[in-house]
Amino acid sequence: MKVAVLDIKGKETGRQAELADSVFGIEPNDHAIYLDVKQYQANQRQGTHKAKQRAEIAGSTRKIKKQKGTGTARAGSIKSPVFRGGGRIFGPVPRDYSFKLNKGQKRLARKSALSQKAKEGNIQVVEDFNFDAPKTVDFVRVLEGLGLSDKKSLFVLGGSNNNVYLSSRNLKGVEVITYSELSTYKIVNANNLIVLEGSLDGIEQILSK
Repeated sequence: MKVAVLDIKGKETGRQAELADSVFGIEPNDHAIYLDVKQYQANQRQGTHKAKQRAEIAGSTRKIKKQKGTGTARAGSIKSPVFRGGGRIFGPVPRDYSFKLNKGQKRLARKSALSQKAKEGNIQVVEDFNFDAPKTVDFVRVLEGLGLSDKKSLFVLGGSNNNVYLSSRNLKGVEVITYSELSTYKIVNANNLIVLEGSLDGIEQILSK
């Protein structure tokens, strides 16, 4: 699959980039995408939720009323879950939500997400660029040139570029990552995927294994 390479003003440079069919042209596997996104979101959960059970509530352990003759149910402790201020029944406890997903499954999910974006025409290949200094206004001009001012965009760089990253950090709906940080969730979550020319080889090398 060949795609025109654009400059930061959104104009064609006259060159074309070759997108490998083994990465950008497979039949998308929706279930693999679902599992990888589910794992990513599960890994983001802290799992630090906690509610006190009756054994952890501070309070007297004396029997609060006599066993019989009150006309109401028997009660042995003020810490019982049936009373206000008592412990919680089956409350949340700290836990780890992460789960294992095979590398092959994760690789298939990323290729499926990229192929889906390519099929929808939401992948743009842009020539590598850099800024002399971190300036948000410079990145805004890039978004305007590419017609992405009001769209959620993911920029994939070929390597670490601090000036470009810092220039985009204050902008809502824009994320800049390197090709090694590419995940299924980030691909699916973005409306448009902006792949810099220098990142194509790295993406194909990682996902063609």
